[in-house]
Amino acid sequence: MVTITKEAEGFLEALADELTISPTRHEQAVARYESLGKWLHRDASKVKQYDPQVYSQGSFRLGTVVKPEDESGHYDIDSVCELTALTKGQLTQYTLKELLRVEIEAYRTAQAMVKPLGEGRRCWTLEYADGAQFHMDIVPALPNGAATRLLLESRGLDAQWAGTAIAITDNKHPLFYQPTTDWPRSNPKGYANWFRSRMAVAFSRKRRKLAEAAQASVESIPEYRVVTPLQQAIMILKRHRDQMFAERKDVKPISVILTTLSAHAYEGEETIGQALVSILTNMHSFIGFDGVRSYIPNPSDPLENFADKWAEHPERRAAFFEWLEAAKRDFFYAAQVTSRQVITDSVAPRIGRRLAERARDRATPKPAPTLLRPATAASAAAAVPTFPAEARVPGKPAGFGGG
Repeated sequence: MVTITKEAEGFLEALADELTISPTRHEQAVARYESLGKWLHRDASKVKQYDPQVYSQGSFRLGTVVKPEDESGHYDIDSVCELTALTKGQLTQYTLKELLRVEIEAYRTAQAMVKPLGEGRRCWTLEYADGAQFHMDIVPALPNGAATRLLLESRGLDAQWAGTAIAITDNKHPLFYQPTTDWPRSNPKGYANWFRSRMAVAFSRKRRKLAEAAQASVESIPEYRVVTPLQQAIMILKRHRDQMFAERKDVKPISVILTTLSAHAYEGEETIGQALVSILTNMHSFIGFDGVRSYIPNPSDPLENFADKWAEHPERRAAFFEWLEAAKRDFFYAAQVTSRQVITDSVAPRIGRRLAERARDRATPKPAPTLLRPATAASAAAAVPTFPAEARVPGKPAGFGGG
């Protein structure tokens, strides 16, 4: 059992604060995809009739975005553009992707964005001006909830999150250009709903505390301002992983594996230190193995295995367990230390020296400001009371019984 010192808890709180993006950054990201959504609903839009919905996915949706190590670094906004009034039987993946390319390109031109529209395997990418520090990946999608639910139920699998499933495009898919109902599947809303269910109690508790501190109603506290120990622990672990695999990016454990296993292992702990210990102690137990393959099912679509590449690339599986053992050593040791400087020095090689020192400085209590100014000689002399040489004889107290 790891005993966590109050100094370590304070350091971890400060570290999480250093990694958390500012409310302003979050609001800027939301404004980006909301702006695109409004464009797609304008009168001249070629997709307005299909009721396009643009929303975030990935770490922005989960609240686990990590501030870039370099202050000038870019934020990736992962988003979905779902044409909710279309079905897979009405067009091909290629047609859907092209339909949105035309509209997104028109948006880019209208916004006077200099950098050209980029294409990824599953998405279009808008590159904002360097000063904005954003780029947005937009995944074209169609509703796929009913079909996904039927598929999962036919296999006897959990379908409770299937209602928000989507069909997405993939230009490497063998049927990308052909009419078919066999499209790649995804479910970012379902995954986020599952993730939130794992921290529901902690979220409500934290939101209530924020409301009490602000003397406001719980409902008035925006959800994105509520950061739970699970989210904070994941941010810390992601930075630790990034630093550890800075020179070995090809085997770096992917974020969705780290996030899924962390959420499974989290048991509602109230502090970051407790959450980290629980996660690092138990996350391995949520990896299945049938003697040949490792399994980390997508909670929102159990037919998807997040560890599917491990069989083909065993070095990635080895790298995950190498990282897990390193994280245990680093954080379990730091958790039991009382010296903030020793904590800083112990984690600096894994999270970066500058970040560790900023967290230390943030966690160090500041001396209370004094209200007394140094006395001058004159004021000091004036402050010394003087008394007459002769004895004083008290008179009748005034104000009691008359004059």
